[in-house]
Amino acid sequence: MAFIIPFGLSLMAVPSKEIFLWPSGAPGEKKDEFGSETIIAPKSKSDVQRISNVSQPTIKIFPAPESIANGTAVLVCPGGAYNILAIEHEGVDACKWLNSIGVTAVLLKYRVPRRKDRLKHVAPLQDAQRAMGIIRRESRKWNIDPDKIGILGFSAGGNLAVMACTTFDSRSYAKVDSSDDFSCRPDFAILIYPAYLVGRIERDFLFPEINVTADCPPCFFAHAGDDHVPAEGSILLYLALRKAGVVGNELHVYPDGGHGYGMRESSNQVSSWPTRAKDWMNAMRWL
Repeated sequence: MAFIIPFGLSLMAVPSKEIFLWPSGAPGEKKDEFGSETIIAPKSKSDVQRISNVSQPTIKIFPAPESIANGTAVLVCPGGAYNILAIEHEGVDACKWLNSIGVTAVLLKYRVPRRKDRLKHVAPLQDAQRAMGIIRRESRKWNIDPDKIGILGFSAGGNLAVMACTTFDSRSYAKVDSSDDFSCRPDFAILIYPAYLVGRIERDFLFPEINVTADCPPCFFAHAGDDHVPAEGSILLYLALRKAGVVGNELHVYPDGGHGYGMRESSNQVSSWPTRAKDWMNAMRWL
């Protein structure tokens, strides 16, 4: 297919070691609330690798190959219902694809599962905002243009990306260090079957926590019409961005493909989304 990644040695990502986001521990964490972080291997070819019980969120840098690097970076947010992270096909594989088009990828391992007495996205949003500030602080060191830093999210990670795009006007935690002096606003977003934007039954309005303004970044959407996560969420957010005056958005709703395909190929047209996203990034001059 057109978006097959040419994983020759020259394009293989050599990721950094994990970088902990919070030097003194993540805000609001309760000691011993969860067990040890666990990697759960796939049980079959159709299954996915998972990470559970993340209490020490991190980022890992996948630098773009020097020969094709364009200065753009993308923070990658795997999905998993805010309960686990689908770390491979919605994480590492997405980072490799971004590297293949000259983009430095930053894999976010955010806190899961959902924290008791906190909204599902609150702890992950703190992690995403903190990560964006760190990337901008270290942009020169990592050969990144601080004005070309996007975010890519799948499912719950797509919801997290949306929240990052609509809440950047203030940090959701007290300042830790100089990283928090840098903007946490993504310059653009790639939203793949984003979840929790509308209800499963009532699908004609966005949830109230999604505050769309003219300052939101442009977004690319890919969703399948037969997804159990309603495509109306992507459609209504696209329309809200247009109404707010945000230009440059692109929406793709495919007839079928279901949910959770990530970077995996299939016979469904929806799996061509990486090619469409690359074209959009190129048209928007991120590449």
